[in-house]
Amino acid sequence: MVGTSHPGNVGSAARAIKTMGFAELVLAAPQKENLTTHPEAIALASGAVDILEKAIITESLEQALAPITLSFALTARERDMGPPVVDIRQAAHEASHHLCLGHDTRTAIILGPERIGLDNNQISLCHRICHIPANPAYSSLNVAQALQLAAWELRYAYQLIQPAQIQETPTHYAPQEKVEALIQHWEQALIHIDFLNPAHPKKLMPRMRHWFNRSQLTQEETDMMRGVCTQILKK
Repeated sequence: MVGTSHPGNVGSAARAIKTMGFAELVLAAPQKENLTTHPEAIALASGAVDILEKAIITESLEQALAPITLSFALTARERDMGPPVVDIRQAAHEASHHLCLGHDTRTAIILGPERIGLDNNQISLCHRICHIPANPAYSSLNVAQALQLAAWELRYAYQLIQPAQIQETPTHYAPQEKVEALIQHWEQALIHIDFLNPAHPKKLMPRMRHWFNRSQLTQEETDMMRGVCTQILKK
């Protein structure tokens, strides 16, 4: 949950994920302090206080996504440019299979602030845009309600996974912090060879970011690309 300001939504979110068997709630850059200990949050958690007590609080979305290998930005608004778009059922299916590809894979559903939702910069940090097919004339969902729907879809999809589908030889996907480091390194290399003009960058780096995130890089591929950047910068 990014930029959260209402303790009631935090408590309701804790209850929503616990009912579906999940336990990790992350608050990225919350707008107020002590949201997890607020009386309203505790009341609406309704028995899920343990989720509130273990909630992770980070200063930014970037920090929250650092260990994540597949992330879904939940939004109702269409975007002119961004990651690939899936609906919540497709997202749940993809997330469930992703978790079977390696022991270090981690997925996340990202929700924005109550009033304005996720902005374009925040969405650009995610691998997929995800939406809930709702009434086109009134698609606004409370964040806790949206999280409840997402958690149910994830639980249902994961229960359908058969043991035989779990990959014996795991794929080591790069966590987002390593991909972000590659993107910064790549930008330096592009400037070095005059492919990118930092004074007039246009939309080159956002497009590059979407390309890298869409590609679902492994750790080996990320290290390889970092090596390419290092050689470029030496010339």
